[in-house]
Amino acid sequence: MPLRSGYTTGACAAAATRGAALMLDGQRIIGRVTIDLPAGMPATFHLAGQNYTERSAVCFVVKDAGDDPDVTNGAELHAEVTRIAGNVLEIAGGTGIGRVTKPGLAVPPGEWAINPVPRSMITEAVRAVFPCGGFRVTISVPDGAARARKTLNERLGIIGGLSILGTTGIVRPVSAKAWTDTIDAALDVARACGCPTVVLSTGRTSEVAAQGQLRLPEEAFVMMGDHVSHALRASYQRGYVQPLIACQFAKLLKIACGHENTHAAQSQLDLSRLLEWTDERNLPSRIRQAVAAAHTAREAVISCGYDRALLEVVAGKASAAASLHTAQTRPRFLICGYDGHIYGALPEFQD
Repeated sequence: MPLRSGYTTGACAAAATRGAALMLDGQRIIGRVTIDLPAGMPATFHLAGQNYTERSAVCFVVKDAGDDPDVTNGAELHAEVTRIAGNVLEIAGGTGIGRVTKPGLAVPPGEWAINPVPRSMITEAVRAVFPCGGFRVTISVPDGAARARKTLNERLGIIGGLSILGTTGIVRPVSAKAWTDTIDAALDVARACGCPTVVLSTGRTSEVAAQGQLRLPEEAFVMMGDHVSHALRASYQRGYVQPLIACQFAKLLKIACGHENTHAAQSQLDLSRLLEWTDERNLPSRIRQAVAAAHTAREAVISCGYDRALLEVVAGKASAAASLHTAQTRPRFLICGYDGHIYGALPEFQD
């Protein structure tokens, strides 16, 4: 059965805004609205929480993310449209909407975290009903601050709540785009903050270990998860040609095997290749025996006592494999133990 698509926070906020504008104009309850999405298709949204006066109107849309595992699924996107003096249209954040505090994002520091495309959609939602006149639109998510704590917003410099996002209005199920968009945003922040290099981490344990080892600003640490190929290409596009990758040995081996994505569902560890590399480099027989007997990469490296020669071989292969993603990038690998210990930054390039 095909997976079901959903709608972005930006689309939901725009739909709630249109509903509020229509109620303010007609002084009556509106049950549903249809808006045109940037993707080029119409979408109909049910409204809830409707209320209006002669001066303002409010309602909300419950976000449906479809079959995508989204932290904002089920969130209430509230919009209040209020008449103000003049002919200006103001868009503000209310409860549960974050503010931007760092440079490099789609909106500048000090502004509400409502991205350009959603802002345009909200503007269109009002101006389609009121071509002129002054209005303030306030977008809020009652539990937005709690939901934001499950995201990387604070690291990106978005404080106090969620971002209102979306470029097409549609959420594709399990597309990973939300994660890769976050990687891009984090790298933009790192560049705007003048970070000399970036540390791409495959997981939180590795990142914590790297943060304890390196004297770098917090913006330099980018959680890439399993998206190694995207992170390397995006880093190069922003001028980071020799990033550090903080990872445990199992992820290092996956990278060395050339996988674009290191998730278990996307790539398979091939211990036979690791065994071939031990023969190729003529490593000591005890290492070969440990690798041959191992059932997992973790078991192999622990059995070898994190042998430096083995780490150097796999790190060298991983650095070479990075050229499959972008030829100009020469990453180094901060190899983290499963207990958080750092076993070195490899390979040691001779520049």
